[in-house]
Amino acid sequence: MKEYNFKKIDAFATKKSNGNPAGYILLDKLNDISENEMLQIAKELKGFVNEVGYVAKQGECKFDLRYYSSEREVDFCGHATIAILYDLIKTDRHIRNIPTLTINTNKGTLKVENRFNESDSVFIMSPIPETKKLLINIGELANKLRISKKDINSSLPISVINAGLSTLIVPITNLESILAISPNLEELKDYCFSNGIDIIEVFTSDIREKTNDYRTRVFAPTFGYIEDSATGSGNSAFGYYLINNNLWTTEALTIEQNGLIDDFNIVRLQKQTDENNNIRVSFGGGAITRIEGKYIIYD
Repeated sequence: MKEYNFKKIDAFATKKSNGNPAGYILLDKLNDISENEMLQIAKELKGFVNEVGYVAKQGECKFDLRYYSSEREVDFCGHATIAILYDLIKTDRHIRNIPTLTINTNKGTLKVENRFNESDSVFIMSPIPETKKLLINIGELANKLRISKKDINSSLPISVINAGLSTLIVPITNLESILAISPNLEELKDYCFSNGIDIIEVFTSDIREKTNDYRTRVFAPTFGYIEDSATGSGNSAFGYYLINNNLWTTEALTIEQNGLIDDFNIVRLQKQTDENNNIRVSFGGGAITRIEGKYIIYD
């Protein structure tokens, strides 16, 4: 029998929304648990959390992270990262006073900005973006999303950008159309795998609250569930999409995300300049711990 320290944390939750659930296993070293055990735990938690993050401290302010869904390893999971780093900062008084932390992931070494004391949040610098050329058949895509072709905004491009996960970014005409999207899990999974896509992010500038900038929804069938209700990697890819198309003219953006008209989650994006003077997108928010205890695996 093996025991691990476990928490269930909802990232990007607000007073009127539930956020995105992540499992979180705290380890002394990442090799204290096998890859098969990481996947086993994620499978056992399917439907309870979307991904499970595994973290181990490597020095005073550096951490190693890996992530698993019920289907497979996830190269980078934004909401789990927010959940884990927010909790580490909140529960460790020493870490709480360190302004910048570092995390090692499958998508490289990333900086974490600690804003717990000033705004009850953390901001994660997203991985260096990669753009993929992909010829999209609009009719086929609309069919897989179960919407009409006219619901896709033809005045803006469809792009594939990887800022942690390979993300197909699709502009939608209005809020009513984006809320009506209801795809089939298996149909969309086949479409994503056949095109080398991890997730699909749809967006519109038609928002519910005028203080926000965009409404997004993210579909993640390749990880075993249909919708991701609040995402870091997907919205970071969307941020790079906006930069590439000269649509982001302010310093920060506020994203309302999910398929509920009023009870949406909030994800914040900011532009930052890295050590190589490249513009990078950081995503930020807070989290709420719902459950903590021991996770037990029996041999």
